[in-house]
Amino acid sequence: MFKLIEETSHFLISRISEPPVIGLITGTGLGDITHKIDVEKRIPYSDIPHFPRPTAEGHRGTLVFGKLAGRKAVAMEGRFHIYEGYAPEQVGFPVRVMSKLGIETLFISSAAGGLNPQFEAGDIMIVTDHINLTGKNPLIGPNLEEFGPRFPDMSEVYDRSLVSLAREKALESGIHLREGVYVGILGPSLETPAETRFLRMIGADAVGMSTVPEVIVGVHCGLKIVVIVAITNVNLPDCMKKTSIEEVIRNAEKAGPKLAILWEKIANALPGS
Repeated sequence: MFKLIEETSHFLISRISEPPVIGLITGTGLGDITHKIDVEKRIPYSDIPHFPRPTAEGHRGTLVFGKLAGRKAVAMEGRFHIYEGYAPEQVGFPVRVMSKLGIETLFISSAAGGLNPQFEAGDIMIVTDHINLTGKNPLIGPNLEEFGPRFPDMSEVYDRSLVSLAREKALESGIHLREGVYVGILGPSLETPAETRFLRMIGADAVGMSTVPEVIVGVHCGLKIVVIVAITNVNLPDCMKKTSIEEVIRNAEKAGPKLAILWEKIANALPGS
């Protein structure tokens, strides 16, 4: 795995002018967030050695290099999911590549179902903690000592200074920023009413099928991590409504502009900006 990571990162380094310091991952319906980036180069995943290919709807499959708020950045337009058939270490592969390229801070966005009854579709929520119910972990197998320890600490996964910064910038911008716990499930089937009730009972405010494997790899790589999810629908177990991928994408796109503004303002305020 380390050899594959090195080959991929060397391929990309040879095609960019300067190493990025910020990495971004965009989720379903949130690809337009990269419109805030002054793009220098776009590379299709299909042209990158060893890179997986996204099959999920709403994921473009392009790696974007450029500047976000004057900072060198690399952004994934589309991600990979375990439910697509990828192994957890493949899902986390791009995070390791971005770490190898030089990023220090990882911004992650994704679409999520709301579990908190106070949420509304189109809200955005900053993640303060997570619960991993995928039954998978991307660190299983031989440890990649070049990136981190065998047993990485998970007591402060989501950088507190970045969470505070997000609150501050949301307030300045008049953006209503929710906060809460994200629970990662395997998918691709959506939750039953009983499962929805259970997830709420164990303390989750939003549920999704991505993010957690990438975050775990990011922690292992020693990256500062901030995650903001778009609430695409709200699941109330006693009056569940059918949800379609079209609805998810539509509501994610509504939340996208708010999220893009927030990402830019956070990036602009990072130390060294």
